[in-house]
Amino acid sequence: VISYGGLVYDTVGRTASANGVILQLSSHEVGVLEILLHRFGRVVSKEQLVEQLYSYDKEVSHNAIEVYVHRLRRKIGDTGITVRTIYGRGYLLDYLSH
Repeated sequence: VISYGGLVYDTVGRTASANGVILQLSSHEVGVLEILLHRFGRVVSKEQLVEQLYSYDKEVSHNAIEVYVHRLRRKIGDTGITVRTIYGRGYLLDYLSH
């Protein structure tokens, strides 16, 4: 289990909860969350996300990654954790600054 703030992720069951409420995540949203959790506090590029989420024979737009990140932000809500966009570099899962 990986836990930051109110966000808890079960690596075996591949389920996440926000403040004790189970999140309904698509398989791609789970994949993005898992990658970001394993690199908490470090920037992950869109290219890294694409490479880890999809096989090399699939064409995937970077817009798809943006959609998954947008949905994740909404779903993790007020857990004290956020997905920051680091323009020109990628995404960073980090504590929400007050």
